[in-house]
Amino acid sequence: MSNEVVRSVCYFTDNPNQQTVDKVNELEAKLVEKGYEVQTKRVCTPIADPIELQERVGDKTWLLCVGTLPFEQAVASLPKFYQADGVSFNVDLTSIPIDIPHTAPLFKIIKNRPGVTFNFTYVFNNKPSSPYFPSANYARNGFSIGLQPTDLAEDCSTLEEWLEKMKASWLRLDEMLGSDPDFLGIDSSIAPIFEGKGSLINFIRRLEMSFSGSVTTNTYVRITQFMKEQNPKPVGLCGLMMPCLEDFELADEYEGGNFSIERNVFLSLHSGLGIDTYPIGIDEDPKRVVEILRLVQALSQKYTKPLSVRFVSDGKAEIGQRTDFQNQYLKDVIVRPL
Repeated sequence: MSNEVVRSVCYFTDNPNQQTVDKVNELEAKLVEKGYEVQTKRVCTPIADPIELQERVGDKTWLLCVGTLPFEQAVASLPKFYQADGVSFNVDLTSIPIDIPHTAPLFKIIKNRPGVTFNFTYVFNNKPSSPYFPSANYARNGFSIGLQPTDLAEDCSTLEEWLEKMKASWLRLDEMLGSDPDFLGIDSSIAPIFEGKGSLINFIRRLEMSFSGSVTTNTYVRITQFMKEQNPKPVGLCGLMMPCLEDFELADEYEGGNFSIERNVFLSLHSGLGIDTYPIGIDEDPKRVVEILRLVQALSQKYTKPLSVRFVSDGKAEIGQRTDFQNQYLKDVIVRPL
């Protein structure tokens, strides 16, 4: 098994229809023929109505995103997102003076349809055309590819060996798809998931480092520098994702007190893309959320760096209680205060 896993084939279009579906299916077939495993097929569009988008695509196994919505429109549209469960969206707070009202989408979702927290994020200095949801945003028609490159590290004993395997995969993709005029590029972000070979933390431990010890090494900087310099056709975010509850071994570190919100922000500042699938208790103080959003906004502006904040809740767990997400992509944990 090659362990070359495509997490996302995402088509960006202002007019999603059957031709869009056919194009992505053709891309999937081409990738599979070349030995890639394709996990998800996706569509991102500026059409703001999630119900209309679902009707246009017509296949509920696809992942869909309406991209960035103005704040007021996002709040007004929440009932439609509850109904069209699984359609992602984001709100851009890059230049907005943030206060309590801006926590409204998050806490309304927690109260009314908590599963939708998985499909919503705040973004700052976001980059278009990333195939990863919910940060994806439409800029022009075409498709991009996002990988699950942690799997390539399964048999690697050094960081350099893993990086070279990623580069070889990027070059293969570029050679395979580069002549297609619709090919926007490769988002070389590290997207960990689950445990074992899918987990970034698993690989860090196999390098004979503890996670806590690795945080103050240059390991993560080396990874992000390599992906930015060696990707033959970069598009989107091209950063290091640290999804707290999607990387199950990172979730263990969270439960052990080793992945505080401060450590998450620190890693995001020099190597990462923000706060991702981070658990929040239903009794968390909105003022604390405002403080975190303001800090991430300030850091994003200071360094002109794409960052996002995605908190997730099961709608029941308070601080100190164990979650019950009933979501295969999220590991249940005891919620800690932010």
